[in-house]
Amino acid sequence: MSARYPVSAAILCGGEGRRMGGADKGALVVSGTTILDRQLGVLRPLTPHIMLIDRHDGRSCPPGARIVRDAVEHAGALGGIYTALLAAATDRVLVLACDMPFITAAFLDYLLQLDEDADVVIPRDLEGRHPLCGVFHRRIAPTIEAHIEAGRLRVDDALGALDIREVGPLAIAPFDRDGRLLLNVNTPHDYQNAVGGDPQGATCR
Repeated sequence: MSARYPVSAAILCGGEGRRMGGADKGALVVSGTTILDRQLGVLRPLTPHIMLIDRHDGRSCPPGARIVRDAVEHAGALGGIYTALLAAATDRVLVLACDMPFITAAFLDYLLQLDEDADVVIPRDLEGRHPLCGVFHRRIAPTIEAHIEAGRLRVDDALGALDIREVGPLAIAPFDRDGRLLLNVNTPHDYQNAVGGDPQGATCR
């Protein structure tokens, strides 16, 4: 499998994980593999341009990726997206939160095929949009920068005036047989759902 168009990929690793007790969520283990390693395995067939966006540069760099430090401190996920757009080797950038263990290459490849001209392509299920699993065009970097400078850091707010292609529940369904494709591991309860057991018995590498 390969993407039809040139694309870079960015995994946002700089969150503080407060609701997970400060854990590095990408290092959480699901089915014997860290979430970060699972995501790298998904992204490698799609692009050779993989970035890990982090708030510091002390992270060990896995093969086939590079560490990119946040361009703006304390700007949250919106700052991570902005950093990815600035550092990307291509016009289009796959952005992925580091706490999504069940995302698949097939689904990301599908997103890439939908609308090359859109500013943003993101999924929307019954719970709402998932802006940290989408395709962003780097021409929107000035818009995001303006929101950051104004202190408006909600990702959804920054996307408000952009040309967005949403992928709805019916389109998502064929890729999401068990209902966990877009699961974010934000809390111990989410982690329990991901590992199918007691999160206290799971591990973080």
